[in-house]
Formats: sequence, C-alpha cells, structure tokens
Amino acid sequence: VQLVESGGGLVQAGGSLRLSCTASGRTFSSDAMGWFRQAPGKEREFVAAVKWNGGTTYYADSVKGRFTISRDNAKYTVYLQMNSLKPEDTAVYYCAVDVYPRTPTTTSSYDFWGQGTQVTVSS
Repeated sequence: VQLVESGGGLVQAGGSLRLSCTASGRTFSSDAMGWFRQAPGKEREFVAAVKWNGGTTYYADSVKGRFTISRDNAKYTVYLQMNSLKPEDTAVYYCAVDVYPRTPTTTSSYDFWGQGTQVTVSS
C-alpha cells in the first residue's frame, strides 16, 4: 500500500488548509484511515481518524471543532479540513492506514504510512 499526501503549505494564523491522502495498491474493506503530525523535537501525535463507514470519527482534543476528517472510499482517499489554524499546528502531517483498527488513536495501531506533508502556520 502506498500513501501520498498533498495539500500542505504555509498559511497565516486563522487560515485554512485541506490535506488529502490517496492510497494505492492493496485496499481493505474495514480499515481506518488517520492523520498524525510531528513537530520538530516532538513525538508523532494523533490528530484524527475515520473508520471505513465514514460515520465513526476520532479527534485529538487540540483539534476538535477546528479540523474535520472525511473519506471517499471510491477513491480510497482521506481528507483533513483544517480551519482556524494556529502556529502550534505547525508540523509534518502524515496519513496512515490501520488495517484492523482496534485503537485508531494510537500510532502503533497503524500499518502503512505516507511520507508526510509540511504544514506551517505563521503568527
């Protein structure tokens, strides 16, 4: 499975960005897709996840109310709409696939990872 992220960039505080991640290769019928981020000098942290049915979503407390995750199963693509961005949202954002999701908010649950896309929020 290959994951390719896009949509990162530089934005001012209060602005918005939409990240996309498309998976290719083998697909799964009951997976979860998630977004994580890693800032310099910090560990990779959970941001949001969505199960195959699209109706079950998870968010980190730090992004609730500002970020929205969604997926298009026909395109095997997951999106992250990020609004009201803050400088502390600056990080490399990674998408990932959790083939047999049990704890889709944890890094260790995920099986496949993308290369990441940089998001920089200026103050």
